[in-house]
Amino acid sequence: MTTAAHHSGKTHPSAYDPSWLKWLLVAIAVSFLTVFLLLPLFVVFAEALRNGWGVYLASFQEKAAWDAIATSLIAMLIAVPLNLVFGLAAAWAIAKFEFVGKSVLITLIDLPFAISPVIAGMLYVLIFGLQTTFGAWLAEHDIKVLFALPGIVLATVFVTFPFVARELIPLMQELGTEDEEAALSLGASGWQTFWYVTLPNIRWALLYGVVLSVARALGEYGAVAVVAGSAGNQTTTLPLYIENLHSSYNETAAFAMASLLAMLALVTLAAKTILEWRVRADHSTLLEPTTAEGAVVA
Repeated sequence: MTTAAHHSGKTHPSAYDPSWLKWLLVAIAVSFLTVFLLLPLFVVFAEALRNGWGVYLASFQEKAAWDAIATSLIAMLIAVPLNLVFGLAAAWAIAKFEFVGKSVLITLIDLPFAISPVIAGMLYVLIFGLQTTFGAWLAEHDIKVLFALPGIVLATVFVTFPFVARELIPLMQELGTEDEEAALSLGASGWQTFWYVTLPNIRWALLYGVVLSVARALGEYGAVAVVAGSAGNQTTTLPLYIENLHSSYNETAAFAMASLLAMLALVTLAAKTILEWRVRADHSTLLEPTTAEGAVVA
């Protein structure tokens, strides 16, 4: 048994590349990663621990630090599930149905990628600010959106908006609707079809989108900085707290908090790598009956 590509007699163009070119490209890639990724990461931890473990751990004993961590976690725990539900619904609608305005919906999902987070924050200020009728009505009823937790949640929802949907849509489109149609024809309800047929097929891509959303939610600065203002610890997220420490020349504490974000980033990277592997493995398994056809010849 040999592959069709082997019988064709074609040789990959890279086989003619000189070895020095290969090693030069590898050296450039490694140098770039070292200078722009590994070195800054090393500097963050080195600066955080420069004055010893005692000073490093003392940075986490400040009430303001825990308030900032709590605010970031609360915003993330609200925003990510909201976008999880929306991402599932949007991906299901786009991949499984044809309707007027489908392309517009896809464009709107990609909107946070095209708009600066700072501009997104300013849009919320224009909507909920006191200069607007709606903002004045909220103020009259003592409902705080800007410079309060709801504003931070809205900004976090916006910046994490596309990740779940964008991971699910291509996979669900490629999988098609045959499995769902078979389940429905056998008498399964819509919820049973989703829970026992659709969800198992997309579970790893779904978790991958959630991981990306969590990472973005915890690290977002621009949009949150606009809507949070300077209302003290009540609206200070971890990135904003790091900026405040840096502005007050408390470099050790700033790097200590930054090291926490860096560790979260490393955990996210590890989870992302594992989930990417599972997504590829699941994808190839689900599509094997159609893609394997004709790939191998006698």
